[in-house]
Amino acid sequence: MSQLLESGSLWKKIRTRTESAIAKGVLHSIPTDFHIVQQGGLEFMVRVAHNLNRKALDKVKQTAIPSSILPNPFLPPEPEMTVADITSTHLSVLNKFNVVENHLLIVTRDFQHQEQLLTLDDFEALWICLGEYPSLGFYNGGAAAGASQQHKHLQLVPLPLNQGQSGTPFDTLYNNAPQGEALHSLKQLPFLHCWSRLPGELADNPSAAAKLTLSRYLQMLKRVGINIVKNADGDYQSVPYNLLLTRDWMLLVPRSQEHYHGISINALGYVGSLFVKEPIELETVKRKGPMNLLEAVSIAA
Repeated sequence: MSQLLESGSLWKKIRTRTESAIAKGVLHSIPTDFHIVQQGGLEFMVRVAHNLNRKALDKVKQTAIPSSILPNPFLPPEPEMTVADITSTHLSVLNKFNVVENHLLIVTRDFQHQEQLLTLDDFEALWICLGEYPSLGFYNGGAAAGASQQHKHLQLVPLPLNQGQSGTPFDTLYNNAPQGEALHSLKQLPFLHCWSRLPGELADNPSAAAKLTLSRYLQMLKRVGINIVKNADGDYQSVPYNLLLTRDWMLLVPRSQEHYHGISINALGYVGSLFVKEPIELETVKRKGPMNLLEAVSIAA
């Protein structure tokens, strides 16, 4: 696989494409307010949407079409949303309905299913992007883990997640986790998961970083009991999961379901960032407790 992205150019390309897509009316950012909710000594940032009418209308239009003939938005992606070629196997596209600004999708050029296992090519494309600017990479492995498209795509959001933060709401938790590169379960997370610290300066060598994190990813899958299912078109996961990865650490969490009391939770929940559609759902988060939501959609340890 060959790198096609010019080093140091991705952030400027994202900003340029974002400005153009907004001007053309094809990027539909979802404005939010955010609220801090605490539980168990951890802070959660809960974003509350102002207006989902445009996205809701789009979803209604899609549900009128049989799922077997729904268009694949990544084959090909909209030219106005396409940011850059990353490698010979992956390209980058803006998230059309973004909650976090400059939210990037890293998409396979050919169709691969979102429940297929991640590959060396996937990790190398991700690491090329992680090395461009401070960011959080994540993967929603299947619909029950929050994936909205079946075509395999990783995601990247810039850090910090909100102005005034150092990174994510869970930075303190992960910064204070055990040193060394062993696989760990963190006592503050009351559900099945696997966390590992990464060696420094990985982003300087995306190829080496990809090999190391692919190996660790496979170890994590085994550690949490996710088996490899052999199919004619490749290796699949036996259980949905979320994977999160920064330059410093990686986390894998098996999932039992996508929603709790109608609130959809994807990988960002596991860095303390939740999104709700309306104020009544914020009240649910406060009443039930945000960590209890994560526990409800995960698997018991």
